[in-house]
Amino acid sequence: MTDYLEIFSRLVIALLIGCAIGIDRNLRGKPTGMKTLGLVALGSALVTMAAMNFALADLDQHRDAISRAIQGIITGIGFLGAGVIIHEQKTEKVRGLTTAASIWVTAAVGIVCGAGWWRVALMATALILGLFVVGRPIEQWLHRKWLDKSPDERADIRAREED
Repeated sequence: MTDYLEIFSRLVIALLIGCAIGIDRNLRGKPTGMKTLGLVALGSALVTMAAMNFALADLDQHRDAISRAIQGIITGIGFLGAGVIIHEQKTEKVRGLTTAASIWVTAAVGIVCGAGWWRVALMATALILGLFVVGRPIEQWLHRKWLDKSPDERADIRAREED
């Protein structure tokens, strides 16, 4: 018998996790936001659950179906991620990599939700959001420490830190 409450719970958790990751991206003015990443996680959970349902009759015989579904999700998400990466010719800078990575990891969390691994999904979400909160100040500190210095100054700092 199908447990629709369990199915609904997996989908809602995936959606909420995707939205939480998307809110961070949106607040930072990035091209993806709550709705986009909510849909990514929800879609990933749906595809994973569909593949798992096909495999429930004989899990050992149908593991490859689950594997192919997950591979398809990751491949498809690659196209979304590629769409937000921008290479600026004038400055030779690449932008959008963190947003692309957030799309990819949100899909992975959706897959985990679809598989019903709640604790893993929540741990991953905490780590993702923690990285978004802590990562920016650390990057800014490193940029101030290293990039605002001449190559000679950076070499001197490295030499002192090695002692």
